[in-house]
Amino acid sequence: MEYEAIIQAASEARERAYAPYSGFRMGAAVLTTDGQVVAGSLVENVSLGLAMCAERVALFASVAAGARPKALALVSPRTDAELTFPCGACLQVGLELGGRDMVVIAVGTDGEREQVVLRDLLPRGPRKG
Repeated sequence: MEYEAIIQAASEARERAYAPYSGFRMGAAVLTTDGQVVAGSLVENVSLGLAMCAERVALFASVAAGARPKALALVSPRTDAELTFPCGACLQVGLELGGRDMVVIAVGTDGEREQVVLRDLLPRGPRKG
């Protein structure tokens, strides 16, 4: 599978998550348009508004590395027995940086995965200009 490297990187990033309040460890990784793999981990804070999702950490880090995202993988526990997909804020950042065709892969801690295109998760997301 083309995205094995980012799934592995996201899984490893999950182990580094800082989640002392929720215990909900999440890791993410981006495959950039130039082939880089950039990881991100959830970072919580006692002041909840200062926490940052793993997906946004990875997406922002890809820009800091001088690249743009092509695909995003998220590895985390399930939510309500379903695979956990990025929240609306993370999807909006993905839309801005990677576009409507960015691939999004949700992976459970058991290895089950589902792959979709961002436009299917955020069909009416804001568009530029």
